[in-house]
Amino acid sequence: MTQNSTEATLRALARKHLPADVAEKWIGLLRPGVRLTAAGDGDIVVGKLGGQPVLPEGMEWPVWEGHGPLSFIASVDCGALPVRELDIALPDDGTLAFFYFDGQLDEGTEAFLGSDAPHGCAGAQVLYIAAGAAVVERPTPEGLDAYSEVALTARVTLTAPSYGHPGAEEVLGGVDVPAELADAVGDVNGDIGHLVGGHAIPVQGPVEDEIAHSVLGPGTPWNDPRHAPEARRWTLLAQIDTDDDADMMWGDCGALYWLMRPEDLAEGRFDRARFTMQCC
Repeated sequence: MTQNSTEATLRALARKHLPADVAEKWIGLLRPGVRLTAAGDGDIVVGKLGGQPVLPEGMEWPVWEGHGPLSFIASVDCGALPVRELDIALPDDGTLAFFYFDGQLDEGTEAFLGSDAPHGCAGAQVLYIAAGAAVVERPTPEGLDAYSEVALTARVTLTAPSYGHPGAEEVLGGVDVPAELADAVGDVNGDIGHLVGGHAIPVQGPVEDEIAHSVLGPGTPWNDPRHAPEARRWTLLAQIDTDDDADMMWGDCGALYWLMRPEDLAEGRFDRARFTMQCC
């Protein structure tokens, strides 16, 4: 099924099952994303999981102060991605590299960097490497094992807001999503997968809620009136799923999520990315 036919199906189901004004607002939440999958023969390679990162000369390997170096997770070449198909302001060129403190150095005691550990943002970093920068391949620091390298290719896909997504909650205003539409959303989003842009596909509840909780402080009540507006300020930059080919396992078949505010994306402030991880 093509993206256009998928969107047409969702539009038709929304208009069939939801009040007219609600249906149009919900349809307006549909967003393009870029699925990253293992590249086959003849596929355009846009990035990779694992292996060794290529970093600018003189750039230090990312570390979480007091804990140690982060593991290299993935990189994507913005110049090879179909960034103009997305609705987030990714650079037209250069490379994004994702690092995560995955627990290899501390037997997993700090590896779950979720909303209860806002200090853990330093344990999951995004680096932007400008096109044309003098770069060298870096060996993995002592004490860490590199993940198996998997070349990635890209395809544009449609994403729909998951159940409980803060934007969808606001639009629906308490209207129940009928099973036929909910099932169609599940089919469109599919498994978690590796994704750049679009709607995050959570393992559990909305990741935007977790980020908002982290920003406001772990002690903040979840029903705090500031929570929903803050959650709506965040959008997915990238998610990296558990991947057998790369020997990546996040908790119990979980996924890693990096989110940003659109205004920070527009300014290229990848140092302001926030992170959470979910697992079964």
